[in-house]
Amino acid sequence: MPLTIEWILIDCVDLEAMTSFWCEALDLDCVGTGPSGGHMLVARDGSGRQLGLMPAHGEKTSKNRVHFDLRPDGEQQTEVRRLEGLGAQRIDIGQVDATWVVMADPEGNEFCVLRSLADKEKNRSRDDSDLS
Repeated sequence: MPLTIEWILIDCVDLEAMTSFWCEALDLDCVGTGPSGGHMLVARDGSGRQLGLMPAHGEKTSKNRVHFDLRPDGEQQTEVRRLEGLGAQRIDIGQVDATWVVMADPEGNEFCVLRSLADKEKNRSRDDSDLS
């Protein structure tokens, strides 16, 4: 029996700030509060993408064991600058000569911004795995 990922959950100290960041970053709407007090975010485009933000106590203290690899429709650096304007920051986790940009959300959760599909196709000669 195959499984489907229904929700991806992120623990958050500042639930309101993180809801605002991820709604703007991924074009989501907050549609309610779950039974544990978390916020339920769903895609505005009807695609079915969902993200849950759960209240947590204490700040993040180590590297994430799971992170998002996000592929922009348009130019990678334009998207990176947009995310920085929302409160994300570029971070260095030791990546060298990577085609992706490692970033952190306002609470330090790592994610990567990949090249657009068009840029990936144009640059097939480089390592295209994009697995950060």
